[in-house]
Amino acid sequence: MVATASTCVLLDCGFSLKETVSRLARLDLCLEDLDAVLCTHEHSDHAKGVAPLARKSGIPLFMTQGTWLARDYGEVPDLQLIKNYEAFALGDLHIQPVAVPHDAREPAQFVFSEGSKRLGVLTDLGCVTPHIIAAYAECDALLLEANHDLDMLWEGPYPPSLKSRVASDWGHLNNQQALQLLESLISPRLQTVVLGHISQKNNHLDRVRAAVDGAGLVGAEHRMHYACQDEGFAWLEL
Repeated sequence: MVATASTCVLLDCGFSLKETVSRLARLDLCLEDLDAVLCTHEHSDHAKGVAPLARKSGIPLFMTQGTWLARDYGEVPDLQLIKNYEAFALGDLHIQPVAVPHDAREPAQFVFSEGSKRLGVLTDLGCVTPHIIAAYAECDALLLEANHDLDMLWEGPYPPSLKSRVASDWGHLNNQQALQLLESLISPRLQTVVLGHISQKNNHLDRVRAAVDGAGLVGAEHRMHYACQDEGFAWLEL
């Protein structure tokens, strides 16, 4: 969820409509408060609920054409296709889609700007490219995935093919990759970091925190938060 004084945008929705309404209520929001929903890619944990939400609320649904063609969303009353990763505006939000390496048809992550403030949201990518580092430089806040611990992944319950997919350059960032990227993006401007998309089977908050502490990247001048899949996290203000 990204909100300014006049614009409120939901990024992805992998939940049922009932669960989505419940989670919005935790943030003192309802469907009528939403101005749009954005979808990063077609995988169910991100896309399953976007079309029912758009149908129920009547708000526009933004996604790339590849994401739209990758699954059957049913009727969408106001579909807005993102073309060539071109930036667009929603109210007072400037939104820059960013191409990322992930095993989806045309995935996009996003950098949100309002005035001088920049928020980067970056999950669901298997490796880091110079394009990504350039796109997410000089953010005031960053939500970054630390999806898996490599040891837990290889020793865990997933079948070998899925383990290989998750660990591949088109899968997800592990804890060390996330911290290496964060090292490239740390600047005096970056005040808030949220590590999220933490796997419940292949990672643990204790391992993520230990990796962060061991890297010594984030000091007193930064606010570090960890997003739980079940509870998410509360509003953070820039």
